[in-house]
Amino acid sequence: MAISKKQGIALGVAVVAVAAIVGGIVTAVSLNGSAQAAEPAPTASEANVATGDIQWVHLDEPVAEAVDALKKSGFTPVEPGKLTVAVAAYQPPLAYIPEGETLPAGTEPNIGSLIAEALGLTYNPVVVAWADWPLGIQSGKYDLITSNVTVTEERKELYDFASYREDLLGFYVRSDSSISKIEGPEDISGLKIIVGSGTNQEQVLLTWNKQLESEGKAPAELVYYDDNAAATLAIQSGRADATFGPNATAAWAARETGDTKLVGTVPGGWPLTANIAAATAKGNGLIEPVQIALNALITGGQYGEVLKIWGLEQEGVDTSEVNPQGLPKS
Repeated sequence: MAISKKQGIALGVAVVAVAAIVGGIVTAVSLNGSAQAAEPAPTASEANVATGDIQWVHLDEPVAEAVDALKKSGFTPVEPGKLTVAVAAYQPPLAYIPEGETLPAGTEPNIGSLIAEALGLTYNPVVVAWADWPLGIQSGKYDLITSNVTVTEERKELYDFASYREDLLGFYVRSDSSISKIEGPEDISGLKIIVGSGTNQEQVLLTWNKQLESEGKAPAELVYYDDNAAATLAIQSGRADATFGPNATAAWAARETGDTKLVGTVPGGWPLTANIAAATAKGNGLIEPVQIALNALITGGQYGEVLKIWGLEQEGVDTSEVNPQGLPKS
């Protein structure tokens, strides 16, 4: 595990678990590219380094092709020799500040640190409020953001993206539930499902319910909770059958507590594919070196090791793409 049980308890397992249940939509990007050739990188087992109770994956040396591309790009870091990476630290496994620490840990910080190492730069993380990163990236206050950011067609007008993770919504049930899969409308018929009001996942369920009703079948009953503890208790007591929300936080809670299990996933931008990407200011030259770095990390195994540490293997991708098709403008 990447974090000890003690730390998980300190963070409040119940809060983490229900963040996936009643939280907002996790945003993302789609990708379709081919991997770039890169210098051989250390294997994941060679790269895995433990810092206290938190495991970090590191590179032994920069990726030559990425370093060369950075030199040719004309990009100038905010601080010489450093890659200043914005990260919104809110909850594991994505990004949070561990008890007794000052710097963020999780999948997003480790991806950011690996990109920096691949580029031959010193990783310089800056914890930011989610609302502050867009202007910070545009103004050049931060070089890059790795913080669960979506590629959308609107954002592509201001930022360049390099994709690195698929965003998924997950159905979770009590670990001893007889429910084995939820993959489509027919699987939710008659179930009581906890979902966040006004979220994309709610819209998915409402659409599926319409299909069920048009077929003369019983729709799912959508259940809403303002109180996190009450929602958790509802699943454990059997008053609700399943939760439907961002997979990342739900997967983490399931692994930490053992109280729930995954029975199905849906793309975060359903019915469109949605994936997570690193973002930088439009046209500054940084994104191509970042893509080369990410593809070297994917082929070298370090990327997969990060996802394994934090339990997000289902969200892995085979390649990184620059500015893929984004979710449409609303």
